[in-house]
Amino acid sequence: MSEIPAVSREWHLVRRPQGWPVAEDFALREVPVNAEPAAGRILVRNLHMSVDPYMRGRMNDVKSYIPPFQLDKPMDGGAVGEVVASADERFAVGDHVLHGLGWREYAELDAKHATKVDAGLAPLSAYLGVLGMPGLTAYAGLFEVASFKEGDSVFVSGAAGAVGSLVGQFAKIKGASRVIGSAGSDEKVTLLTEKYGFDAAFNYKNGPVAQQLKEAAPEGIDVYFDNVGGDHLEAAISSLNVHGRATLCGAIAQYNATEPVPGPSNLALVIGKRLRLQGVLVGDHAGLQPQFVQDVAGWLRSGELVADETVVRGVENAADAFLGMLRGDNTGKMIVSFTG
Repeated sequence: MSEIPAVSREWHLVRRPQGWPVAEDFALREVPVNAEPAAGRILVRNLHMSVDPYMRGRMNDVKSYIPPFQLDKPMDGGAVGEVVASADERFAVGDHVLHGLGWREYAELDAKHATKVDAGLAPLSAYLGVLGMPGLTAYAGLFEVASFKEGDSVFVSGAAGAVGSLVGQFAKIKGASRVIGSAGSDEKVTLLTEKYGFDAAFNYKNGPVAQQLKEAAPEGIDVYFDNVGGDHLEAAISSLNVHGRATLCGAIAQYNATEPVPGPSNLALVIGKRLRLQGVLVGDHAGLQPQFVQDVAGWLRSGELVADETVVRGVENAADAFLGMLRGDNTGKMIVSFTG
């Protein structure tokens, strides 16, 4: 066990981004470390933290399903680390825990907001990705929200990202007739078909999405998992078959827009096709957690499921990792690792 330092570094939001965030919107600051947490609290040395698309919305001072980040205060998000001091009988020094105070080297928190994780079941970083929030989002969004059934044809946008890459593989494992993905580079398109087992994939930068989707799915699609919004959602509405279902998970196409983004111009099709478009928030689906962990851990063990990570090392590079994730630099889950 390494000695607890007197100070730690943490990232603060110092300016609300206008459009695309820039490095000057963030500051890495030193703060004191409380080596003796109060009763019921623990001190955690963070080993890995998550950067996720939803964090961009929290940088705006607007009311949403999750409070905005406060200026000149530490940002937060998923992290996994090692307990280095404990004043709670449920946790011992050396335990590994998942918690919500990322963006910092050391986190002191109420023990009830930490969950023990097993480093023997999977690498610790997996609890931020395939076995964590992105994995459960993909699982709940496909199986519960979109009511996926064997034989469905599935289209996934943002398909090489943390959630999308899992959605497509989950669908294939459970018997989809066809899985199509879109991504933002030819390299990612190759990855989708050659590594993740998608039946077809296309680079959305190479031509109109609606046309490329029709070519990839000439018989239409039954399920659309939307991580992008915009022209992808419009294209999916055109290609969805009667009684098709769309899970609306993200709209990364408009997260950094400074002007209103046009919505789909073909919403009237929803009526005749009797489509269902439903949003997903992972917090609504906690009841699926035991089944999710059992299924996904099994698929990982059997080799049916591939879970990629893009790892950026060093807390000082966390803001760069976040900006890179928004640009699509990552394949699979973007992780910031403070070790090694």
